[in-house]
Amino acid sequence: MKKTGKINTRTKTLIYIAAAVLYLSVIFIWGISMPKEAYGIEYSEKLLPPGWGHIFGTDDMGRDMLFRSVKGLSTSLIIAVLAAGISSAAALAAGVAAAVFGGRIDSFVNWCVDLCMGIPHLILLILISFMMGRGVKGVTAAVALTHWPELTRIVRSEVLQIRNSQYVKAAYKMGRSRLQAAWEHIVPHVLPVYLVGVILLFPHAIMHEAAITFLGFGLPAEEPAIGVILSESMKYISTGKWWLAFFPGFMLLAAVMLFDVIGESLKRLLNPGSGNE
Repeated sequence: MKKTGKINTRTKTLIYIAAAVLYLSVIFIWGISMPKEAYGIEYSEKLLPPGWGHIFGTDDMGRDMLFRSVKGLSTSLIIAVLAAGISSAAALAAGVAAAVFGGRIDSFVNWCVDLCMGIPHLILLILISFMMGRGVKGVTAAVALTHWPELTRIVRSEVLQIRNSQYVKAAYKMGRSRLQAAWEHIVPHVLPVYLVGVILLFPHAIMHEAAITFLGFGLPAEEPAIGVILSESMKYISTGKWWLAFFPGFMLLAAVMLFDVIGESLKRLLNPGSGNE
């Protein structure tokens, strides 16, 4: 029997995940280890178009756009990791508690979810960031406090489906409390869905950090952030300095799409229905 050589879905999915993780890891490590001199001011080389000396060109202060974009994107990744970690942990705790204990706890969690989702997302982000003093602290707090409701609903829905299953009832009969049963039997069951939800939080966190920074309510202007770079580039777009917005915007879009690829790929891997593909 001849081998068709066809790559199955599992192999392609793992290749996509590996490529996405490699790109994001390189950007992250390169950015956090980059010295300030790499994207320092050099007025003699300002507004140079892309070339061998400066692949992404330079800005109005002569700063190399490649190094500045990498540093800015790595800052966005750090904020996304912190915010998504805090937000997803809160979502897991709130979703499990609401479904397991029910009653007033469930009503309170649903009320908080409706409250957060009832306010326009960008406005809520700006308000929280402004109240927290903006900067890295303000942006991280804003993203963390506004991205848990949807994941909470997903976790709660999953727990509601299994809380009355036979093995959970057996745990109660064996003397396990609701908290013990949730930790030992319910949380492991919802982890695959939760993991996918956590991964898909990252692109939202990155985009929203860039958005509020672009509008002037996030990271300060002296910070090499993607939102700051895109905001500054708007002054030069009409004069033909296209590279000031194109390359940072492309790197941001690539990072967001790669996180989405990782999340969707994990969803296919963890879905029993795709096991035969």
